[in-house]
Amino acid sequence: MTNKYTPPKIWTNEASGGNKWANINSPESGARYDKELPVGKHALQLYSLGTPNGQKVTIMLEELLALGIKEAEYDAYLINIGESDQFSSGFVEVNPNSKIPALFDHSGQEKVNVFESASILVHLAEKFDHFLPKEGNARTQTINWLFWVQGSAPLLGGGFGHFYSYADEKQEYPINRFAMEVKRQLDVLDKQLAKNTYVSGEEYTIADMAIWPWYGNLVLGAIYDASEFLQVETYTHVVRWAKMLEKREGVQRGRIVNRSWGEDWEQVPERHNAEDIDKVLALKP
Repeated sequence: MTNKYTPPKIWTNEASGGNKWANINSPESGARYDKELPVGKHALQLYSLGTPNGQKVTIMLEELLALGIKEAEYDAYLINIGESDQFSSGFVEVNPNSKIPALFDHSGQEKVNVFESASILVHLAEKFDHFLPKEGNARTQTINWLFWVQGSAPLLGGGFGHFYSYADEKQEYPINRFAMEVKRQLDVLDKQLAKNTYVSGEEYTIADMAIWPWYGNLVLGAIYDASEFLQVETYTHVVRWAKMLEKREGVQRGRIVNRSWGEDWEQVPERHNAEDIDKVLALKP
């Protein structure tokens, strides 16, 4: 390290610097302004962004729809975190932590707010009785790996991804620190997939849906442009699994919902019916 940093006795928000992503955060939670969320016609109302965490839920919903479960129809509204949409009073009502994704389920006598991607996946899996084994070791292993990604992915995204791709300048220590951890995580996942078709066994579950948007996209080169740096091709079982899931209709459809960047065929900022995705995928070369 060339610059030595001595922490002040008391931290203040001014220390976060001028990075655009740092500036949207604050040490205080809660709403910053009043604005109601839009509400569509379906029982499930999703407020999200097509980042890996957002993709988890839209992939789950599209997988349910692919099974013919009409009750899984949903409206998906874009939450632009760069414009601080997550700090509106309406969004804070559904998620007091002001993070995407967040869901309102209007199917019961009273609407239910569900936040944290893993919680939404469990909610939907139990509601529709799919993609989460009901009991025994299969259920435990699915929950194990669901919790694994909830603890591991922040070190990939907020750690490695931030310092490697988004920080104002490259810093050797944090990049090395988080690259080491991400490669360890990939090795853990690779050894698990060497023994199983899917992450938690021989059944496709919400564990796969939660892990693929982060680690599948990573090894397929869809995030951070770090394939060579991390030598992702050496994790052959992860690559096999990532390519297998990439071919699924639910993954192909879900990964582009609430996305407003990239090629024309991968942008569905809002989704209210199947045709919203169909007409975009029709543009794919």
